[in-house]
Amino acid sequence: MFKIMIKTPVKVIYSKFACRSLHGSVRKCDKFENPFTRTFRVLKDDLSRKKQQLMQPTTSGVANVFPSHADIVIIGGGAVGSSIAYWLKQKTNADALKIVVVERDPTYKECSTVLSVGGLRQQFSLPENIQLSLYGAEFLRTLKKRFGPDAETNFTPHGYLVLASEEGAQQLMDNQKLQKELGAVNVLLTKEKLKERFPWMNVDNVELGCLGLEKEGWFDPWSLLQILKKGAKDLGTEYIHGDVVDFNFTARSDIMVEGTQQGSYEGINELIVQLPNGERKPIKFAYCILAAGGHSGEIAELAKIGLGPGMLSVPLPVQNRKRYVFNFKCPGIPPGINTPLTVDYSGAYFRRECLGGSFICGLSPPPEEEPIADNLEMDHSYFDEKIWPILANRVPAFESIKVTGGWSGYYDYNCFDQNGIIGPHPYYFNMYIATGFSGHGIQQAPAVGRAVAELILDGRFQTIDLSRFSFDRLIVDKPMFEIGIY
Repeated sequence: MFKIMIKTPVKVIYSKFACRSLHGSVRKCDKFENPFTRTFRVLKDDLSRKKQQLMQPTTSGVANVFPSHADIVIIGGGAVGSSIAYWLKQKTNADALKIVVVERDPTYKECSTVLSVGGLRQQFSLPENIQLSLYGAEFLRTLKKRFGPDAETNFTPHGYLVLASEEGAQQLMDNQKLQKELGAVNVLLTKEKLKERFPWMNVDNVELGCLGLEKEGWFDPWSLLQILKKGAKDLGTEYIHGDVVDFNFTARSDIMVEGTQQGSYEGINELIVQLPNGERKPIKFAYCILAAGGHSGEIAELAKIGLGPGMLSVPLPVQNRKRYVFNFKCPGIPPGINTPLTVDYSGAYFRRECLGGSFICGLSPPPEEEPIADNLEMDHSYFDEKIWPILANRVPAFESIKVTGGWSGYYDYNCFDQNGIIGPHPYYFNMYIATGFSGHGIQQAPAVGRAVAELILDGRFQTIDLSRFSFDRLIVDKPMFEIGIY
């Protein structure tokens, strides 16, 4: 293992709050500033900035006064990035931290968040994923209390139904036992009970099913994103429209890294943002959080992650992976309106979408059949060749269905083990990572935001221990795989 040794205390750069810690408490500074002088200086700066903002109104949440510095810069303003910003502000005095979120597309038209199906489930095999999604359910339950009466995500509480073959039945039982121990509410159904409860289902080659009874279902991901973003902005977070295109590096003689030469450590405390007009501007920061979804891997390379020596030789293995979601209508008598989101042991899933016999469905392809992820064009033959035969076998009423539409979106796919990477980078003491959720990000965003805020403000996880999801597992080659149901 590599170790970082700091020869002298690291002098962390804070913006206008240079005499305050991350908790807002007064600390010693290298140069004392009279409190009254500091107060008037800060007020003067704030009034000047507000005056400029009033003279140049903002549009689409994009500030016209570009910030030259921030205590914390978050790269990515989707659900995870906005949740982190919200929790950092919520856990401190709103003015104690200057937080800037850099988002490449404020319309979010290709964002993983808004193109997901908005599922919420606790039917996982890893305790961390179960706990993250349990808190996601609690967060949705208390939205109005936290954000006001207009906070609404249209949660549909019909649960998940996960099916298992004879080979996968034992794993389904093991998973369900762990889920219930951690607080999930679900029930195992035998083949006979499945047929009794869901008469529309062909259960000939199904051995067992697990049905979520509470805290599972689906919701509108766009609404959750807007709630999190508004919550962060109302507490003072600033959103910038731009692309992070580079980092500036600073030699640090006070830090030594095992495995490198003395005096060779280079830290980061500034990134470069390219604005929509092509102009490039720097932002200095004390901390940087990488939460850029499927683009996180390429941004990490700008910080030499995966391209340098020692710990920097290990890349951040997160890429965009394209997934299709198809709409179809079922003629005749379709499964009822309380039908759960049903996951066949082949991986194909379907659920109701509004009324009138409308459904959506999908299926993640095996690695060798991954579609090209450089565009969001649909391939309707994928439905005909891969998904329809599975659905028609499982639900006889689906034999004559026809596709009526659909969309494609990106997963921030972690190629290492398909689970989130959460926590500090082992080389850069001031860079944190929250990405690679591989389709689980929208339901886990509330808990991930809280967890990252705990790491930065409290120095450790306080609610859910996500230590096993750290970047370190890439270095020691210890993947955290979810065990699938077959």
